[in-house]
Amino acid sequence: MSDSRQCPAVLIAAPASGQGKTTVTAALARLHRNLGRKVRVFKCGPDFLDPMILERASGAPVYQLDLWMIGAEESRRLLWEAAGEADLILIEGVMGLFDGTPSSADLARHFGVPVLAVIDGTAMAQTFGALALGLARYQPDLPFAGVLANRVGSLRHAQLLEGSLTEGLRWYGGLSRERGIELPSRHLGLVQASELNDLDARLDAAAEALGASCDAALPPPVGFARPEPLNVTTPLAGVRIGVAHDEAFAFTYGANLDLLRSLGAQLEFFSPLHDRELPDVDSLYLPGGYPELHHQALAANAPMLEAIRGHHAEGKPLLAECGGMLYLLDALTDVVGVRAPLAGLLPGEATMQKRLAALALQAVELPEGTLRGHTYHHSLTSTELQPIARGLSPNGGRGNEAVFRLGRLTASYVHFYFPSNPDAAAALLRP
Repeated sequence: MSDSRQCPAVLIAAPASGQGKTTVTAALARLHRNLGRKVRVFKCGPDFLDPMILERASGAPVYQLDLWMIGAEESRRLLWEAAGEADLILIEGVMGLFDGTPSSADLARHFGVPVLAVIDGTAMAQTFGALALGLARYQPDLPFAGVLANRVGSLRHAQLLEGSLTEGLRWYGGLSRERGIELPSRHLGLVQASELNDLDARLDAAAEALGASCDAALPPPVGFARPEPLNVTTPLAGVRIGVAHDEAFAFTYGANLDLLRSLGAQLEFFSPLHDRELPDVDSLYLPGGYPELHHQALAANAPMLEAIRGHHAEGKPLLAECGGMLYLLDALTDVVGVRAPLAGLLPGEATMQKRLAALALQAVELPEGTLRGHTYHHSLTSTELQPIARGLSPNGGRGNEAVFRLGRLTASYVHFYFPSNPDAAAALLRP
């Protein structure tokens, strides 16, 4: 068998956040999908909301790539597997192209994937070319495909932007600033895909608009080397894990669920919002989400709260991340001051803030082993509990998140990426 697989690929990046990378990536995915091509999309760095949109756009699962949280070898495996089935691989970058360590540029260079720079052309003309040239030449060894303008005002505006490009930079077209194309957002980022009734119409409109300004040709193929074979064990064989999943708890990495299944677990999904009882499970996994938007309904579902208290009282494993942890506190107060009492398994309360409270990659040394992940939240929590561990960020960002433990209950603001240490993840959820 060949040691590498070839597949056209491009990484969509930008000078900064807010330039419209997700809208453009989704438009490209839907454009090529509508042309009958199999498209696989990846998201660079930690994110839950963008992948929901990109999955709808491409019709295929979306996974994270990152040289630190996911690791170079696991990222290689994901790309190699995708290259075996896809006609096109799209990677949406994170923040600005060169921001962070590792950055989107580091990932593109490591795997030889050319960068397509998305630049918001609003209120800009010839300066567009200077910004594009800076992105293309700032790191001479960075593979660079070309430039695409977002939020273009008119045909004349697009012509001005294209005409500003120098040194042979390729123009990939422009996307209009029409409101029907832009994807709405809230404090944590984009609105969840399930909340947008007109999402497919928006995606098709964006794809059509983009197709009208570019030729939809595939980028050159990139070779992805064969990864090292995985060492497969099944420490969770026969273990039934209940996974919270509804409007309030939807922030789960697909790779986390895949790993639990590969370790032998049987996953049972349930809704803390709508279900009145837990499924018959050995362990519980409460991921993050938007409990603050549903805290009164969560508080009103007394049978579910009692069932979760009973699960903990029986000494069964329970892992709660971010929004899942807030659900286990005594109470949660939303941003306008409405307080709702919740599970009361963790002493303390949380209050939503109008500003971001923490954003950082995290590595946490737990008794079970070191797990990597990230933190991103708008709430502050007060508790008398002493943490068993604190996270450390490779970028020195705000974070150092506490991890709390009561019996078999482990809770933290950190969203863990289970494949970063499968043995540790299994130990947290194994009865």
